[in-house]
Amino acid sequence: MSSPYQGSKVLITGAAGFIGSHLTDTLLSLGAEVLGVDNFITGRRENIAHLDGNDAFNLIEADASHPPVSYLPDEYVPEYVFHLASPASPPRYQAKPIETYLVCSMGTHHLLQLLLERNPQATFVYASTSEVYGDPLEHPQKESYWGNVNPNGPRSCYDEAKRMGETICGVHQREFGMDVRIVRIFNTYGPRMDPEDGRVIPNLSLQALKNVPFTIYGDGTQTRSYCFVDDLVAGFEAMGSVAAARNQTINLGNPGEFTINETLAVLKDLTGSTESVTHHPLPPDDPTRRQPDITKAKEILGWEPTVSLQDGMKLTLPYFKQFLE
Repeated sequence: MSSPYQGSKVLITGAAGFIGSHLTDTLLSLGAEVLGVDNFITGRRENIAHLDGNDAFNLIEADASHPPVSYLPDEYVPEYVFHLASPASPPRYQAKPIETYLVCSMGTHHLLQLLLERNPQATFVYASTSEVYGDPLEHPQKESYWGNVNPNGPRSCYDEAKRMGETICGVHQREFGMDVRIVRIFNTYGPRMDPEDGRVIPNLSLQALKNVPFTIYGDGTQTRSYCFVDDLVAGFEAMGSVAAARNQTINLGNPGEFTINETLAVLKDLTGSTESVTHHPLPPDDPTRRQPDITKAKEILGWEPTVSLQDGMKLTLPYFKQFLE
């Protein structure tokens, strides 16, 4: 059976990012013609270097927070848009707070307005985040939960901007009948992660491979749910192609919940590291528990992750080895 993406024009913002580059590969393999947009604030050229010479892929270096008419060809009419452009790790978006809130909010508005003008029937998939739940009072988190977010804290440039992006999606769906789909991404890991990302998996992986003392923030009892990037991208592909996903907001993540201490134990087992642990204070507004309820993903998309943390890390650690000094 042919893919719905076969021969389709697909626009991906953040195409050189960790998740965006994997999504680009997947949609190209399904026969799409992909136009990527990235300004390389956090995207990495090496993530898409293997696509040089691929006639089905083109890249425009541009800021996706600007109106697309400033960077897209006049005749370009996408059938699918995946809006992933944004820094995603706390150190990265806190270093670029204005760029972050603009691309998540105004970037979303500008892209939807472009579709309204050029192709109102197009499918728009917005990459939101589990950060919209903040430090959740509900556990696990369902899509119906409104969240517990500090609107003016150090993480708000990302958390609240993603929430604003969801608002903009909802307005365009209700006012103009557009096909808008929202993915709330939970912690994702795998090859092509920025080694300086600052989140749990890159930090602990590099410390384990270097065999240096581990850094843990807080007492290590806070939890995360880790989704291997191949699983997540399969969910994104389904989110764009499954008709029943129209105008849905769906969590994509692995419901397997690990404390930071349990995460460290997995990495120690895989690398043989016996180094000690140093503890530091938790950053402000850092969530203490995070686990997706993926009932909607199972029912609507027929999707659930298949890669365990142990197996995913076996595929990820060789990637991080290249960054050892």
